[in-house]
Amino acid sequence: MMVNENLARFADWTYGAAVLIYVFAMGFALIEQAFGAKAKAKAAAVRELATVGAPVLAEPLAVNAGVQPIGRRPERNRAERVGRMGAALLVLGALLHLTSIVLRGLAVQRAPWGNMHEYMTAVSFVAVVTWIVLIRKFPIRHLSAFVLLPIVILMFLGGTVLYSDAAPLQPALRSYWLVVHVAAAIIASGLFLVPGVASILYLIRNRYDYDQAKFVRFGPRLPESDVLDRVAYRTTIIAFPIFTFGVICGGIWAEAAWGRFWGWDPKETVAFVAWVIYAAYLHSRATAGWRGGKAAWINILGFSATVFNLFFVNLVTVGLHSYANG
Repeated sequence: MMVNENLARFADWTYGAAVLIYVFAMGFALIEQAFGAKAKAKAAAVRELATVGAPVLAEPLAVNAGVQPIGRRPERNRAERVGRMGAALLVLGALLHLTSIVLRGLAVQRAPWGNMHEYMTAVSFVAVVTWIVLIRKFPIRHLSAFVLLPIVILMFLGGTVLYSDAAPLQPALRSYWLVVHVAAAIIASGLFLVPGVASILYLIRNRYDYDQAKFVRFGPRLPESDVLDRVAYRTTIIAFPIFTFGVICGGIWAEAAWGRFWGWDPKETVAFVAWVIYAAYLHSRATAGWRGGKAAWINILGFSATVFNLFFVNLVTVGLHSYANG
């Protein structure tokens, strides 16, 4: 199978451009995170003063009455404008990211997730798309830097230490199950990244709510605990069935390739452990006594197992999945 070197080169260029844009988007999100909370607090104080009848700065009657003048857009503070610019950059980066994946696939004429570089590229893309969807549903745009940080680290490692030149698949991976099984694992892993970060932020916010002497500079700038809890739960409840489907498909592929459905290979074992942890998380959420901080810790444990499976099992241990390191 011939490899189109030009397309592979363009794929690498768009990959690097996507990483650079994600870094700029992180910077814009940090500005909104740092200064947006102050602006919102000031606006809330003005509204409170107006409610109790305290004097406020005079404004046009139409604005005081809640009527927006024709042809005039609502005013936004600078931090919010910067945040919107960061979100626009995030979308641009995702488009370049997708272009890189498509070009890589066209260059090698196969599904573009046959080695660790390609796998982490796809996982990072799923995580970015998940976050873009969530910031349209929840008021969490200013947290983008915390989600982009692990994504940028993954892409940096994938583009340097774990980079692999565009090449045909190894014989062991030449199966249609690569498209089904690995694609399911990619989608689930990308989705799991977001609730992992959300659960960590939930614990910080929850600790601040319990003792406001803790995280006094950072805690108030996070969304309410309930918002972070819903983000983590709703994302996990979508990712878990996909992950389950991927594990089942892996067993079917293993039976076709190695003559057994399950052999307690290191990757199979850690994947099963992660599945049990996420099942326990969803079960704990269905039980009133295990919501909140306890459930968040379980979710973080599941995310840790996923990261361990991605790096340590693929790159350090020896097993039937060792070819995954490139």
